[in-house]
Amino acid sequence: MDSVLSASRALLAVAARSLAQVSDDVTLAQYRALVEIASRGPLRLVELAQALHVERSTATRMCDRLVRRGLVSRRRLTDDRRAVRISLTPAGRELIVAVTGHRRSELEQILVRMPASDQAMVVKALRAFAQAAGEVPEQSWTLGWNLDQGPAR
Repeated sequence: MDSVLSASRALLAVAARSLAQVSDDVTLAQYRALVEIASRGPLRLVELAQALHVERSTATRMCDRLVRRGLVSRRRLTDDRRAVRISLTPAGRELIVAVTGHRRSELEQILVRMPASDQAMVVKALRAFAQAAGEVPEQSWTLGWNLDQGPAR
């Protein structure tokens, strides 16, 4: 467990540094919301709250801030006027692309410092860990996207 906690702290530090290089006014929690929307597609507010494991009111406040920053947009559903669907804006996609680029770069630097035999083990273990945690594989939600420009056309 101590090894997992240490690795978790290291990965969180990489994520925090990567986000800080791109934006000083988006929190890690808000960035996580953006990633959930990017990986799952437009979500109803209740679905976003469930994905983030937060109360709906917390997700609402988070979305309010992300809307003000121009990173997500809200659209009322025509069949249920009470329901709202949250989508990424082009600026939200750009932020994710930039942060992901910084994360990839720093993670690559960490991995090359490891012996090649350990790299394969780490990849296998982290893939299993992410799957057990219910994370959508990066390739699954980036398929069809040019990570430099948004959706492929």
